[in-house]
Amino acid sequence: MGVIELCCNTASSASLFVDKPKPICPFSQRNRQSSRSKRGGLLSSISIMASSTVPASAAVNEKEDGKQGNCSLNISGDSFIRPHLRKLKPYQPILPFEVLSARLGRKPEDIVKLDANENPYGPPPEVFEALGAMKFPYIYPDPESRRLRAALAEDSGLESEHILVGCGADELIDLIMRCVLEPGDKIVDCPPTFTMYEFDAAVNGASVVKVPRKSDFSLDVERIAQVVAQEKPKCIFLTSPNNPDGSIIGDDALLKILDLPLLVVLDEAYIEFSGLESRMRWVKKHENLIVLRTFSKRAGLAGLRVGYGAFPLSIIEYLWRAKQPYNVSVAAEVSACAALKNSAYLEEVKVALVQERERLYKLLKEVPFLIPYPSYSNFILCEVTSGMDAKKLKEDLSKMGVMIRHYNNKELSGYVRVSVGKPEQTDALMKCLKCLF
Repeated sequence: MGVIELCCNTASSASLFVDKPKPICPFSQRNRQSSRSKRGGLLSSISIMASSTVPASAAVNEKEDGKQGNCSLNISGDSFIRPHLRKLKPYQPILPFEVLSARLGRKPEDIVKLDANENPYGPPPEVFEALGAMKFPYIYPDPESRRLRAALAEDSGLESEHILVGCGADELIDLIMRCVLEPGDKIVDCPPTFTMYEFDAAVNGASVVKVPRKSDFSLDVERIAQVVAQEKPKCIFLTSPNNPDGSIIGDDALLKILDLPLLVVLDEAYIEFSGLESRMRWVKKHENLIVLRTFSKRAGLAGLRVGYGAFPLSIIEYLWRAKQPYNVSVAAEVSACAALKNSAYLEEVKVALVQERERLYKLLKEVPFLIPYPSYSNFILCEVTSGMDAKKLKEDLSKMGVMIRHYNNKELSGYVRVSVGKPEQTDALMKCLKCLF
């Protein structure tokens, strides 16, 4: 949009202000200076009365101790905020480690943290070496993340021109919505699932049409097709493996959804633990598919925030235009590139976590008040039964220094989610659970 400069007619504005001692309204002072510097001349072809420059919600007090010229603005700061954001409920993230430590009165190393699906083994040693040898942290990062995209192309088998990197996959979710959605547009969400989709839709002024999953957490593809026909949504967000239950989306179901007239965003944050191949290369044959990935789980880089996505060329062009220029930090790119160099370590950690997932599942089945669900990810969802309250279970475990996830939403109020940790963390969890039965 162009910029229009609005100037007041000198003759009109000068007559509205009286030379009196302080206090002086800043609006009047600004107009008086303009009047003195250009007295007698016509400042603009657009002439505005000075009173119209004061917001309608501002009250100008002209009488205080018998003096004129005082200016009092009764403006509430939230009046500037977009109306739909005033109603937005903030996203509820997991508490930071240091906050947990202070609240529990325990050292961070004494807390068994199984509430955020983090990789407990951390990144390969090359990451720490690369961070320690980083030479130019004072120089802005490459806005195109060329080194990392080239490494990801080699890792995935998809050309780098299809790949965009973000400050975590969360940034890419928001970027997609900003590029695709107009205020009032609709997205399809399939709860229970990752709650950032609904949150970012609300931030961007979109409506959410929910198609709940079936009792086994699989997608209701027929209902999705009906909703697309009736509601005309712009896009659908799907997660495979799904967070929080760990179920996967088969090829047949995904292909049926791709045949619908909407953009399909497939979040593969946990794909490494599923034993299945990523669908990143599908974007070359499906113009309505985007696939998202992350380094948080696979490479233990959750704290450095590195995500990436595979896009059709017809879509990625516009995301390049809209993204923040320096969205991926130097430290994040250096770390991700270093992590990809040690594929043997990444594979070893993945195998260890999958093996521990199977052990954890068997142990949780022995707990009388838990019903665990089979998972293809690095976490296990459990229904809490036998009169045990799910929220209280989480609180009781936290007092013993073991953190698991409980949800406030109605779909999951009776469930808890347990991240897969190291064997000793599983042992600590089971020891605490046995204290409760």
